[in-house]
Amino acid sequence: MPTDPAAFTIFVEPIDAGKRLDVLIAARLSDLSRTFIAHLITDSSIKVRGKTMKPGYRVKSGDQIEGIIPPPAQVTFRPEPIPLQILFEDEQMIVISKQPGLVVHPAPGHYSGTLVNALLYYCPTLGSIGGKIRPGIVHRLDKDTSGVLVVAKTDAAHRDLARQFKSREVQKRYLALVHGIVKEDSGTVALSIGRHPVDRKKMSTRSRKARGAETRWKVRERFEGATLLGLDLKTGRTHQIRVHCAAIGHPVVGDAVYGGRRRLESSGGGKNISSQIKVTRQMLHAQCLQLVHPVTKEDMSFETPLPADMTGLIGALRRQMKQNIT
Repeated sequence: MPTDPAAFTIFVEPIDAGKRLDVLIAARLSDLSRTFIAHLITDSSIKVRGKTMKPGYRVKSGDQIEGIIPPPAQVTFRPEPIPLQILFEDEQMIVISKQPGLVVHPAPGHYSGTLVNALLYYCPTLGSIGGKIRPGIVHRLDKDTSGVLVVAKTDAAHRDLARQFKSREVQKRYLALVHGIVKEDSGTVALSIGRHPVDRKKMSTRSRKARGAETRWKVRERFEGATLLGLDLKTGRTHQIRVHCAAIGHPVVGDAVYGGRRRLESSGGGKNISSQIKVTRQMLHAQCLQLVHPVTKEDMSFETPLPADMTGLIGALRRQMKQNIT
């Protein structure tokens, strides 16, 4: 047995014979993605009986698989003067209104131009809070989702805010413009969410390893071919609103991942809104965040208005409704 703490050995049992090498390892080392494992196999960091195999190699009973997981690459994140819209700030935390198009934390392909880079410029001491990769970050919003986001400025605040999110004490309210006319006035989507069984970059309600998820929604306004929904999250799964809306047949407008290239259609014979206004992102906005201050224990609520692109699209839909009525 290897003594290196990053090394591992797997002995193939008869029941696992015939499985793909990368699939078997992913099942045994659940904290590693199959894509990352396939890279290690191709890079000869994982071998079978001392030989380099392909990720699709069908393992045999008695095969000995040995590998070494390299330490994560050290990346230095530089402060960058990116504008921030600050809603609240004290010695413990910062609450911002995140603009659409801004990645929250660095990741492969996005080591600069992120919210973390902006925060390190604005508040250099954040570099030691909550880890080097995500300093101060307690929760996240997708790149193209706008709205309220809280960042911790101290370790104590980070621990308490993280606990609040984990225990579902934080209230999160969103606004989403979705395709189609939602007939009911309100409802709840309670479909478990996990990694898509084929596309690992997506989430799905048909995952083999799904976790419970609940989204409550209420119609705010109906248009020709679209509906504005107010949504409350009881859970906070990755892409939860986008996945749940798509699952009930009303994907978020502009969501190319879960809604495809669906266009805003008019049922009243008017012009297609998509041809008039270019939709470049999913129309999803984190409108309000309610939490308890990590030190004073005061109940706090933060709200931010819709960004200009979403306001403009809703305005166009209202004008279209008025034209069709007259």
